[in-house]
Amino acid sequence: MIRVIDHYAVRLIFVISIIFSAQVLASPDIEHWKTGDGARVYFVEAMELPMVDIHIIFDAGSARDGEQAGLANFTATLLSDGAGGLNSDTIAKRFSEIGARFGAGVDRDMTTVTLRTLIGDEYMKPALALFNTLLTKPDFPEQDIERERQRILIGLQQEEQSPGSIVDRTFYKKLYGTHPYATPPNGTSASIKTITRDMIQSFHAKYYVSGNAVIAITGAVSKNEARKIAEQITEGLAKGTAAENIPVVSALEKAGVENIAHPSTQTHVRMGQPGVKRGDPDYFALYVGNHVLGGSGLVSRLSDEVREKRAMSYSVYSYFIPQREYGAFTIGLQTKNDQTSEAIDVVKTVLQDYIEHGPTKEELVSSKKNITGGFPLNIASNSKIIGYISMIGFYGLPLDYLDRFNDNINSVTIEQIQEAFKRRLDIGKMVTVTVGGQQ
Repeated sequence: MIRVIDHYAVRLIFVISIIFSAQVLASPDIEHWKTGDGARVYFVEAMELPMVDIHIIFDAGSARDGEQAGLANFTATLLSDGAGGLNSDTIAKRFSEIGARFGAGVDRDMTTVTLRTLIGDEYMKPALALFNTLLTKPDFPEQDIERERQRILIGLQQEEQSPGSIVDRTFYKKLYGTHPYATPPNGTSASIKTITRDMIQSFHAKYYVSGNAVIAITGAVSKNEARKIAEQITEGLAKGTAAENIPVVSALEKAGVENIAHPSTQTHVRMGQPGVKRGDPDYFALYVGNHVLGGSGLVSRLSDEVREKRAMSYSVYSYFIPQREYGAFTIGLQTKNDQTSEAIDVVKTVLQDYIEHGPTKEELVSSKKNITGGFPLNIASNSKIIGYISMIGFYGLPLDYLDRFNDNINSVTIEQIQEAFKRRLDIGKMVTVTVGGQQ
């Protein structure tokens, strides 16, 4: 869940629309160091726009929630509700007046707190000071906690009626069992009702510390200026230590099936199992292989068999989510209630054939061209670059990850894809969840 104060000043929009027309021809150079208190910093200089993007990433995702599912997300959403004696309206107004943008988001592995600001002392100096206040001096006012609690509960009530949300939540629960990845980042209605201010304060004190932080910076500042920014935004954070390792994800021992009745004309289907983690040696083989299988939209194997040949679903897809521990391999689709069993059988047949034989030479060449040809667009803006360097920093990937990306894609062979898919996927042990079938 992401909450953003998106009050851009008119001047910021004007500057972006006039100046931004960059086409990235080479991967950005990433520089790395540590702050005095131990936060790891990753920096890319980008002088094209008079602005700077900052992400501070804490190892404080929902996997750290413990018994209070949704605690990490609850904490992050409250950062801009009150800090240093300032209320939410004052905070929003101050960011708006200087054309700055603040945000906070949580997934299973991390909490990411972000700032975008124009350069120049009249903009950047107050933006950084306010950013630091929100990070280091959150007030967590009781009235705001209760307001946020009600907002989250309303959202969860809506999710409880949505077949798409139901199928995703159930899929993760069956996939991960008692592992922290099983619970949704925004929690459950029962857990949100039990979270207290003391819990939120304790979570912040434990995980929002320099020793548990990665800072990503990109924009129109020098390395020396970036060093000062990193020190400034973490000033006042406790030094702390890195969070302990989360539990290892266990492989599934047998297949799991759950069918949930829901009053809908279509059935939502999720199939999969734990697949891959960041830095895994099989990552690129799985990435390219999945592009052929179901990751390339309407021209994939799954789309051809399920959508084009049989008209069973408008969209069918597959993807790997690499995380700190083994993230999910997921196949998803929606189909008419009376076609659900047949559609699942077709998916299993396609997947089994692909595991055994891999892609054709023509499919592999086409996918490589598609991936590498589109890669420059993936690093063609500051917002995209900082997303990559945040990932590189948090997961400890090589600094030349972007430089070598296309080479790693082009080096993948059919044999590597076959071997990787055979090692990672077993149809006989997959989880299948359906929601629908009741009209």
